[in-house]
Amino acid sequence: MEYNFREIEKKWQHRWVENKTYKVVEDKTKKKFYVLNMFPYPSGAGLHVGHPLGYIATDIYARYKRQKGFNVLNPMGYDAYGLPAEQYAIQTGQHPAVTTAKNIARYREQLDKIGFCFDWDREVKTCDPAYYKWTQWAFRKMFESYYDTAEQKAMPIARLIEEITAKGTKALHAACSEEIDVTPEAWKAMNEVEQQQLLMNYRIAYLGETMVNWCPGLGTVLANDEVVDGVSVRGGYPVVQKKMRQWCLRVSAYAQRLLDGLEYIDWTDSLKETQRNWIGRSEGAEVTFKVADNDTVLTIFTTRADTMFGVTFMVLAPESEYVAQVTTAEQEIAVLDYLDYVKKRTELERISDRKVTGVFTGSYAINPFTGDRIPIWISEYVLAGYGTGAIMAVPAHDSRDYAFAKHFHLPIVPLIEGADVSEESYDAKEGTVCNSPAEGKNTEFSLNGLSVKEAIAATKKYVAEKGIGRVKVNYRLRDAIFSRQRYWGEPFPVYYKDGMPYMIPEACLPLELPEIDKYEPTETGEPPLGHAKKWAWDAVNNKVVEKTLIDNKTVFPIELCTMPGFAGSSAYYLRYMDPHDNDALVAKDIDEYWQNVDLYVGGTEHATGHLIYSRFWNKFLYDYGVSCKEEPFKKLINQGMIQGRSNFVYRINNDDHNAAPVFVSLALKDKYETTPIHVDVNIVHGDVLDIDAFKAWRPEYNNAGFVLQDGKYTCGWAIEKMSKSMFNVVNPDMIVEKYGADTLRLYEMFLGPIEQSKPWDTNGIDGCHRFLKKFWALFYDNRTGVFLVNGDVPTKDALKSVHKLIKKVSSDIENFSYNTAVSAFMICVNELAQQNCHSRELLQKLVVLIAPFAPHIAEELWEILGNTSTSVCDAEWPAWDEQYLVENEMQLTVSFNGKARYQKTFPIDASNEDIQKAVLTDEKSLKYIEGKTVVKVIIVPKKIVNIVLK
Repeated sequence: MEYNFREIEKKWQHRWVENKTYKVVEDKTKKKFYVLNMFPYPSGAGLHVGHPLGYIATDIYARYKRQKGFNVLNPMGYDAYGLPAEQYAIQTGQHPAVTTAKNIARYREQLDKIGFCFDWDREVKTCDPAYYKWTQWAFRKMFESYYDTAEQKAMPIARLIEEITAKGTKALHAACSEEIDVTPEAWKAMNEVEQQQLLMNYRIAYLGETMVNWCPGLGTVLANDEVVDGVSVRGGYPVVQKKMRQWCLRVSAYAQRLLDGLEYIDWTDSLKETQRNWIGRSEGAEVTFKVADNDTVLTIFTTRADTMFGVTFMVLAPESEYVAQVTTAEQEIAVLDYLDYVKKRTELERISDRKVTGVFTGSYAINPFTGDRIPIWISEYVLAGYGTGAIMAVPAHDSRDYAFAKHFHLPIVPLIEGADVSEESYDAKEGTVCNSPAEGKNTEFSLNGLSVKEAIAATKKYVAEKGIGRVKVNYRLRDAIFSRQRYWGEPFPVYYKDGMPYMIPEACLPLELPEIDKYEPTETGEPPLGHAKKWAWDAVNNKVVEKTLIDNKTVFPIELCTMPGFAGSSAYYLRYMDPHDNDALVAKDIDEYWQNVDLYVGGTEHATGHLIYSRFWNKFLYDYGVSCKEEPFKKLINQGMIQGRSNFVYRINNDDHNAAPVFVSLALKDKYETTPIHVDVNIVHGDVLDIDAFKAWRPEYNNAGFVLQDGKYTCGWAIEKMSKSMFNVVNPDMIVEKYGADTLRLYEMFLGPIEQSKPWDTNGIDGCHRFLKKFWALFYDNRTGVFLVNGDVPTKDALKSVHKLIKKVSSDIENFSYNTAVSAFMICVNELAQQNCHSRELLQKLVVLIAPFAPHIAEELWEILGNTSTSVCDAEWPAWDEQYLVENEMQLTVSFNGKARYQKTFPIDASNEDIQKAVLTDEKSLKYIEGKTVVKVIIVPKKIVNIVLK
């Protein structure tokens, strides 16, 4: 019987569904193991072969853990909200729900063909109201919470109200947007709107004024990674910086806990360092600078208060509120022009671009240490979100300050003894501070003779004692902007009364996304939800009603923005645990069983987005006992990218644009002036172009001519990102149809280490397919169809081959070295074939071993071997026996004058004399020695015997 992968895979995919093989239930008699992939956004293009890489890796591990006796949760779902579906709706008028459902069905079909062990009964879709009910619930809870800095946890806002009522705001231990001083009496005298405005300063989910990437063409705010070179990734529309009132999440309150948590999770050092840098903890001092001839006081944050004597100018972020306060009438036009320029620059561009730009405000500040007047400038290299949006510039000891000072001819004052003030040596290094204040200025305080560390400590103490500032810990981490001016997203459970937000009651959730007839912003500039006719909240009857009924007494307008993409993905791992619970995000006993994700796999691009937000979200839920673990993901692996192998044809340049194009084969192209053109890799086989398919591919190539080489057209190639625009996307369906899902799974793992990017080369997939045929041939004679498995006692060599494989594959799976595991399978199968081994005892172990990698062929052979009542998924993972791995022989290569001629086996304890005697008397050696003299015999232990002849 031959290996008919199509019938086998179809049979077992049907059987798995029929038998609910992958359904998982909580079982407290078993150890749990939770495996999770970052769930996909279902695009219309479907999966290409790069997408399943991480899914296959986790699937192997999940199957392995199940065979090791664990109760394994391996769910899958869809991050179904997003801008692409909405843009498609704008272009076609088709509802995003329709296209999303169609795309999900396509993804599901493709995933099923690859044979994953997902428990589809736990599937979640972020666009399902039953799912986003709990996103709305969490947002609502954040609105009703503040972060207590003494308790270091989220607490109900009702408790904060009690403290303000009793003691006012000055004594509060609460994370806030700005520090304010309100007495109990003043609080009690406030009306409801005023009290709500004050509480907004403390809520974890709050409305705040913030700078955003605003895209007028798309009518929405964009994240930094959705903007490149000042235009939107989607559509290429211009993006400007704009201050807007947005919903925000106070992620910054959790900054220290986010830092501390990194010590307790098994993530790569590079990923942890990325998050540390993003959170950006720094210890320093806040210092105040008075503005000359102005009532304004500038507050700056610095980690190097000891460099105050070297401050020669100040710089404000373009978005800073200080700008309007210090810009003089003479400089107003220049400042406005500069601010207009900065609006077109994203924050990411401002951080990465080292070019120097700026404008003088016309005002001067007073250095509190020296009394000097120093000019106040504006520059895009200062960001409003870090510190106070204002900096003191010490150009002798900071690279960007130095570049700015050089560009605008501002003074540079060194602070360290012997310092060379140059671009190469701007950093303040450990040394002795030697600068004294100018004569007659602040002579009571000197840093002379102190080390840098001592000077920093002394300066911070002085700042606090003199009331010109305070010691402070600062974080670079910003609060998350949580509003999107889009339709296709989770609605906010918010209505507005007297301009202030109120939460829709928990019992009324989910607040479902309404139907609208247009997906663009309204004519008055409102988000698309402004088109909804039934989008008002009846606070008496607790239901959504027509907007015409709004009276702002009992019926109120509902929020028109929707939540961003990361809203639905921040706690989805918890919902997988208990996806059908209508009463809780996750039941407490179920959460305590699964706890958190043991293995999480996804791309590095989420390091500072999703992985920060989900950790924050989980910590918030942990504070309220919803999640039993503070960190959501114990171990994280970033899978690499599968790159495409692009192919090129070479068109001969011709000034006559009406002439039919002519293409020249690769080896002949240098004889002509040519233009390389990407060609669809699916019509190229072994770099040879299918000319008929090429002519049919594009109408303009129908009459093309070809300069062939040896009767065929050979294409050029390159390794590039897999992309539709480069025509190098390989559809996994085509691979599955031609070679089978098991071959695809093996090949993707065989390409290289899971964490590394590697090129896809369809030309190399044959090797994995041939291997599976060889594997099958251990059980069946492919020519006669005879079943070869017998009850023979395994030979010593066969036992060694299989137990060596068990040990190797077990170790490789634990270490995610899947490529070397596949190699080990190939070696073992070759050895068993050479040994003519068909022992049931060993082949059954082999089937269990390969099951995580190639589950379809494993299930078929498991059944053929007589295991008709169980799935190979539940077969016990075999253990290796060290007695079979003891090396009692060694194989040495025998060479003559350095040329290898044959190999010979010796006892492991053979002496050099025994080896030399055996080699020299071997009949295979005699034909090389005949007629010559043996000069000497060189033996390299356990490697080679070299006979030198003359």
